[in-house]
Amino acid sequence: MIMEGDPFVLIEGMTIAGLAVGATQGYIYLRIEYPHAKIALNQAIDAAYARGYLGENIQNSGKTFHLEVRSGAGAYICGEETSLLESLEGKRGLVRFKPPLPAIVGLFGKPTIVNNVISLASVPIILDKGGEYYRDYGMGRSRGTLPIQIAGNIKHPGLFEAAFGITLREILYTYGGGSASGRPIRAVQVGGPLGAYVHEGQFDTPLDYEAFAAMQAVLGHGGIVVHDDTSNMADMARYAMEFCVEESCGKCTPCRIGSTRGVEVIDKIVNNIEKDKNTVLLRDLCNTMTFGSLCAMGGMTPFPVLSALNHFPEDFGLSKDKA
Repeated sequence: MIMEGDPFVLIEGMTIAGLAVGATQGYIYLRIEYPHAKIALNQAIDAAYARGYLGENIQNSGKTFHLEVRSGAGAYICGEETSLLESLEGKRGLVRFKPPLPAIVGLFGKPTIVNNVISLASVPIILDKGGEYYRDYGMGRSRGTLPIQIAGNIKHPGLFEAAFGITLREILYTYGGGSASGRPIRAVQVGGPLGAYVHEGQFDTPLDYEAFAAMQAVLGHGGIVVHDDTSNMADMARYAMEFCVEESCGKCTPCRIGSTRGVEVIDKIVNNIEKDKNTVLLRDLCNTMTFGSLCAMGGMTPFPVLSALNHFPEDFGLSKDKA
């Protein structure tokens, strides 16, 4: 939405960031699914070059910064910074070993900083209005605002911007209007397809990185998917493992093989095949993926799986004490 509606704020933020760290070249890595954003960005970049806000000797400052848009094929793994760099170099999106960190050895072997759109687009307003202006939104260590996307079984889906600190309950019922089906909201997945499932007893948690981490969840990019009381959370846990199978780059064993085994183990639990033994095995597998994967793709897949297992054991055919 920012890239389509106000591309210049991103261009300005990237230029400031580039000048701050001494970079002379910037890249906007854009998924191929966003053709309108690509058109808007390229038109804005052309205008910025024409007016002397990009290129050599920017506004007679003696500073140089070039910017271009690169299209990615849409692999989810390329949201991980080192896979993104591999893709930018024209290679398959595979996770790199770290260290070295991209800030030391990044794109084409050069020091590289990688930030998301919302971070870079926040830079101009902070410089314009001061740090206090930005700081006074939010709570704790989570400052500023977050674009929140709400989808799924919700009466008023959409995208809105709010300061950190708003609760999930406010989002679901004040902004979202409750479930589209009119049934009780049972679970909410926050932070994307690898985010944890939050149950009704946690809906008063404020949107804050530390608050979510404390309940073994992630805030991520602020995506919220709503499920009413007809959703089967064992199916949702299985979907998370399936998603990892599909999107894993395949470089590390815990992610590549662990997700495949995860689908099989969940199927065995649901089909009452050595249920207790396989429940223990699923938890052990999730532990291996969390601590053994090279990146957050495999490391976060257990979040939706374990939260579904912990909060909704009945959907797996388990009692609370067996889960």
